Amino acid sequence: MTMLSLFRALADPSRLRIMLLLQRMELSVSEIALVLDQSQPRVSRHVRILNEAGLAERRKEGSWVFLRPSLYAFGSQTADALAQLLKSQDFAEDALIAQSHADANRLHDVRAQRETQAAEYFAAHARNWDAIRSLYVSEARVETALKSMLGPENLGHLLDIGTGTGRMVELLTPQITQATAVDNSPEMLRCARAKLQHLGPSRLNLVQGDFNALPLEAAAYDTVMLHQVLHYAQNPERVIAEAGRVTASEGCIAIVDFAPHDMEELRTRDAHARLGFSDSQIEKLLVDGGFSLEQSNELTGGKLTVKIWLGRRSRFKLTPHLKARKKLSKDTTPPSKKAAA
Repeated sequence: MTMLSLFRALADPSRLRIMLLLQRMELSVSEIALVLDQSQPRVSRHVRILNEAGLAERRKEGSWVFLRPSLYAFGSQTADALAQLLKSQDFAEDALIAQSHADANRLHDVRAQRETQAAEYFAAHARNWDAIRSLYVSEARVETALKSMLGPENLGHLLDIGTGTGRMVELLTPQITQATAVDNSPEMLRCARAKLQHLGPSRLNLVQGDFNALPLEAAAYDTVMLHQVLHYAQNPERVIAEAGRVTASEGCIAIVDFAPHDMEELRTRDAHARLGFSDSQIEKLLVDGGFSLEQSNELTGGKLTVKIWLGRRSRFKLTPHLKARKKLSKDTTPPSKKAAA
């Protein structure tokens, strides 16, 4: 990756248009083709060149490929300068600036299309979701209680595991600097993208991934959210261990789920692997994952009781998972290195 390859990549008007678009929002290859009014194969070639130059990164999400800026591969100072240049458009000729404004207008069509697709998905699944929501207190009451427990302070970089429609990111947007939203379903990520498309790529990262093995950097997130997600886990211990791995020292975790119940139909009809959690179960999960339980709240008013648990990542504490990995590392150290030590 060199400065020469960077400027070669930016020398093509279509690739400049793509980079200008990506400053506004993350886009799929098909969406870029729609805005540029070019064929997908042609746009894919431009995307490959931008990717190889380090200007953008491709991310596969189901059968779709999305593109987002990747300027920080060049270092923070270079990235800031490039981002500022692309935003200012001072480098561009009048014709390219006019074309860029036209492209920005076409983004409205992309946004509208996303919202239409999300509405269709909601309509197809609304009956199931409404059936479950009718069993407990209103979402508004749950959200009010959650925000009260988190407090008014800045929550830093939020990780929403099992983001679904992206509602938790939307709710907490005023309190966060950045959000990473993870879901294993491409369909749900498309719904979240439609809901959160007002956030630029500098504030939002949507990632397809499994909560048992998060494709994320360790100790990188200040607040971790598991909202009505843990009951889908066959192995909740592993999910919380993964949450602990990616949570920054003294970071916060919020778990919203059900208290223990006996509604077996949720297991058979809605794929709930766990019929709720007790306080003692959650506390053990948190402690084993490197957290301490700070507070909990109970919301009654239906067949199901909603619980909110708030934990704090213990500072410099090795979880059992990390202790096992450390022991394995020591046991597999070559004899010569052990002797040298």
